[in-house]
Amino acid sequence: MSISKAKVRFIDGLKFIGTADSGHDVVMDGPVAHGGTDSAATPMELVLIGLGGCTGMDAISILRKKKQPVEGFEMNISGTRAEAHPTRYTDVEIEFVVKGKGVDESAVKRAVDLSMEKYCSVKATLEQHAEVSFSYRLEE
Repeated sequence: MSISKAKVRFIDGLKFIGTADSGHDVVMDGPVAHGGTDSAATPMELVLIGLGGCTGMDAISILRKKKQPVEGFEMNISGTRAEAHPTRYTDVEIEFVVKGKGVDESAVKRAVDLSMEKYCSVKATLEQHAEVSFSYRLEE
């Protein structure tokens, strides 16, 4: 078992700086309507970004191992939030977009499936409370 730690420090308004075990900082802020300055991503936006980073790192690593000629790779992620507090994500959708000439569709499908069903710890954490769905498309 591995333990991760982070420290989150209040700056002002609704701005906080989070520092991870690795020493890297992430700035968070809230919208002006709630007392923030809208100068950084909100914590809930970071959840979606974290999901994309987690599954993206898995998928691109697998595609590299399969020696696929990937020229571009991105994910479009959207989350639907509950109306009542806590306004958690109830549904999250990820669209993987893989670009490159000669990329094997079965390799993309396998990479995405492995990440989403086996490796991505953020997805595994989220799916305890939200429906997480995904799709992929290839572009040459």
